[in-house]
Amino acid sequence: MFKTTLAGLLAHKLRLMLTSLAITLGVGFIAGTFVLTDTIDAGFAQKFTADAAKIPVAVLPKGDDADRQQEPILTTGDLAKVRGVKGVADAQGIVQGTAPLIGKNGKVAGSRATSGISITEGALNRTVITKGSAPAAATEAVLDKDTAKTREFAIGDTITVLDSKQVKHQFTLVGVFDVGVNQELSFTGAVGFTADTALRMTGAKGFREIDVRGGDDVSPEDLRASVTAALGSGYTVKTGTQLADDLAAENNMDTSFIRMGLLLFGVIAMLVAALVIYNTFNILVAQRTREMALLRCIGATKKQIFGSILLESVVVGVLSSVLGLLIGLGLGAAALAVLGAVDAPIPTGVGVSLSPQTIVVGLVVGIIVTVAAALLPARAATRVAPIAALRSQVEESTFRAGVLRIVFGALFLLAGAAVTAKGAAGEPGQDALLTVMAGGCVFFLGVLVLAPLIVKPLSAFVGWLPARLFGVPGKLAVDNSRRNPKRAATTTVALTIGVTLMTLISVVTTTTRATVSEQLNKQFPVDYMIGTQQHDSSIPRTVAAELRSKPEFGAVVVVRETEARVNGKSVSVGAFTVDPEFKVTPVKGAMKDFGPGTAAVTSWTAKDLGVTIGDTVKAAGKDYRVVALLSDQSSPVYGVNLTEQDFDAAFPRVMDKQILIKVKDGVATDTSRRIVEAATEPYPSVLVESAAETRGAFDEALDMMTMIITGLLGLAVLISLLGIANTLSLSVHERTRESALLRALGLTRPQLRRMLSIEALVLGLIGALVGVALGVTFGWAATQTMVSDVIFRAPVLQILGFVALSGVAGVVAALLPARRAANASIVGSLASS
Repeated sequence: MFKTTLAGLLAHKLRLMLTSLAITLGVGFIAGTFVLTDTIDAGFAQKFTADAAKIPVAVLPKGDDADRQQEPILTTGDLAKVRGVKGVADAQGIVQGTAPLIGKNGKVAGSRATSGISITEGALNRTVITKGSAPAAATEAVLDKDTAKTREFAIGDTITVLDSKQVKHQFTLVGVFDVGVNQELSFTGAVGFTADTALRMTGAKGFREIDVRGGDDVSPEDLRASVTAALGSGYTVKTGTQLADDLAAENNMDTSFIRMGLLLFGVIAMLVAALVIYNTFNILVAQRTREMALLRCIGATKKQIFGSILLESVVVGVLSSVLGLLIGLGLGAAALAVLGAVDAPIPTGVGVSLSPQTIVVGLVVGIIVTVAAALLPARAATRVAPIAALRSQVEESTFRAGVLRIVFGALFLLAGAAVTAKGAAGEPGQDALLTVMAGGCVFFLGVLVLAPLIVKPLSAFVGWLPARLFGVPGKLAVDNSRRNPKRAATTTVALTIGVTLMTLISVVTTTTRATVSEQLNKQFPVDYMIGTQQHDSSIPRTVAAELRSKPEFGAVVVVRETEARVNGKSVSVGAFTVDPEFKVTPVKGAMKDFGPGTAAVTSWTAKDLGVTIGDTVKAAGKDYRVVALLSDQSSPVYGVNLTEQDFDAAFPRVMDKQILIKVKDGVATDTSRRIVEAATEPYPSVLVESAAETRGAFDEALDMMTMIITGLLGLAVLISLLGIANTLSLSVHERTRESALLRALGLTRPQLRRMLSIEALVLGLIGALVGVALGVTFGWAATQTMVSDVIFRAPVLQILGFVALSGVAGVVAALLPARRAANASIVGSLASS
């Protein structure tokens, strides 16, 4: 039986290749994920090691590494104490704080303040200067290469930087540097100074880290022990190797999140591949009924027949997995090349390789999925009776819906619908979303069980138009798509999974965009927002006063906020501007009563303070009567909201945090923008942001996310289309005599090709329609878990595009099988058994 199985595989190389292709792609995606993340891990580790290896010992503030993101606690006294340790040749403090860079437009660069850092001199310098030189004087500075590029600064230019007191200082740009693996600096950008200048510009009270170098005859371990003994227990002292290992370990935690996200799509691809493999082996078993019956006649047992099918699945699994690993290597390399081409802030210079873990995972997953998908067909093969060898032609299997199938399918549908309804009707949040996801999975199991029952009516519905447009080939194609409902259902379910997920993502994205836009329109009916990089209350009140004097603006609303003691508790208190353009509907009470001496309180704050309508809250020594309770999601509001007059009287020194501007109808955009920018020109740290630009950036981020997810799900759709091609190819082989007989009765080659293409079109449209129905339904349920007042939107044109593409892709998948059937000899096919 072993030799017979291998001989059968070698005799049908095309069948073997088609069977292997789905698993190959699934394993390739999973292997590519591991290759990509392993390579990034290795690149980060190499970067960290290269950076940390330059220093023998590092002194850090006591506690977790996360503490280093807070205010530094290493002082100049600590630095002097380290320098006095025996065996220390040099010690340098690392400064990092805020030093906003002024762009060529006179405004601070970026939405976040540029970081100011110290560039260490000598052997302890870990900063890689890529062009020019390090700063050597108090009037010199360097920029990170990305900031220098985006802000169009070149070596020799004069740059302006604000110090911690917002005073301007000018420096000569003498070099650019690479921020390396410091993701914080990558995000904010960085300007580097000498150590003393960095302390002066950032206003830092100390150092984030002290790097130490010993003499030539002092090992890092001995130096660490000496420094630890001198400083005591209030510090964390590490060797450069330990620091590198810790930083690399932190990075691995980050990439594990990326790996899990990508592997989720790999699991989806493998599920679709398993369905394709299951369908393929089902067809193969049906085609080889006489072959297996003959084996039974000459003495093969049921166990041997079962083992033969499993052996074939193992061979297919091994070959597919090996090819998948090679494809995964290529996919990982391609992804890294793309990341390198777009200047992604991750190290991609390390060569790609297949780790033992990737090889083991790829082989195990591929083989297990393939063998598991072949178990039921192998079991069916054992039921072939020896008498079947006497039949002149294999009978096509028929499908009858059993009572158990109907009962279990109905139970799954009802249970899934109930769980989904519970999640959609519950309080919006993560728990509700997980409930909807669980209900969707259960409901889909019901669809999977009942799929053979719905294929026939869907075939009739989808095939109604093609049957009338294409005459006899169209009618034959529709009949063929209904002949084996179980096979057709398994084929279309694979496509249904991909279309369902893509439709769901499109619905969620479109609804999110509509909901957020509507909320912004209601809560922020503004054209411009004025703020600062630090998002603090530092905008001079003269800006709002000047803008309110301009007739071009219909509303100028200021946002002022501070932390204060209210009824003995620390609460956020803000100024609320009463303006017709900014309507806030309270959950209790009425805003018409809001005026001097009153307060509007958010529901959560009211509960925390134990107050309700009619009660009083005490802030800054004065009582205010509560007249309205506001939703916690309302904006711009704070815990306790006072009128501008009351707020200014209670907190006269608090400046504006944000200014919201509504332009009058008919005022040109260029005119309004020019007025706003003129009012803020004297204040370089005050930024002007257009609401249209904000919404555009939000839409761009959503579009990018949708494109990435759709691309990842596209692999599942590709595998499912291969399943359609595979099913048709094997079905063409199974119906060789039938096709020849149709040709003998007058069906032309083009008509035969058309018949098979229409059959694939019908199968593709069935899968797409079911996927669209499920995607829209569960997309709606998922959106109900986001916020209370969600605005549901279904992207009709995009959904119709999914349906059309599925149909076209099905036709494309049928081209080769149809050509093969049309080119077959009529006489030879009729003579085949």
